[in-house]
Amino acid sequence: MTSWKTTVIVSTSLQNNEALRVLLAQQHRLRYSDSAEIGSFVFPLSGTAFMLITPEEFPEKAENTEYFKRIEKFVQVHRNSFLLLQSPVYGTREWQILSAVQKRFFGSNLKVLPIHSNVDIVKAVLSIAKATSKPHADSIRDRMALARARIIERSPVWELLGNMKLHQPQ
Repeated sequence: MTSWKTTVIVSTSLQNNEALRVLLAQQHRLRYSDSAEIGSFVFPLSGTAFMLITPEEFPEKAENTEYFKRIEKFVQVHRNSFLLLQSPVYGTREWQILSAVQKRFFGSNLKVLPIHSNVDIVKAVLSIAKATSKPHADSIRDRMALARARIIERSPVWELLGNMKLHQPQ
């Protein structure tokens, strides 16, 4: 199996982030952008975007509208958006932040993922980006349709329904 390589557009605010060093080591192409939202990286071929925040960056008051406006702008710009809350350990404050963000953006296209390490960041973003990129998404969709067809084909329920239909008086 060949390894998957892609281009990632990265906010210049993340230039020194360890997760990006891991992406570079895996030979992904990084393009830095001043116009990308602070703390974000975008996989253009899959249409996914990720915003990385740490509890230290998050304001003490979870209702801070400026911070939520930044996240809201990110969600409006990117149709398939993920917020990565990175903390090595999840205590009360981290869970409160996670809960506040989920409540505020409930029903939107923002998905919130708790992340512990830079390795977790890379695994999560690459898994999601790869699964949603065009050729891989088509392949996954085809395999799911094939699996569904096989399940239906071998299902005793479908067999029973087929037998009932055959034996119905006309």
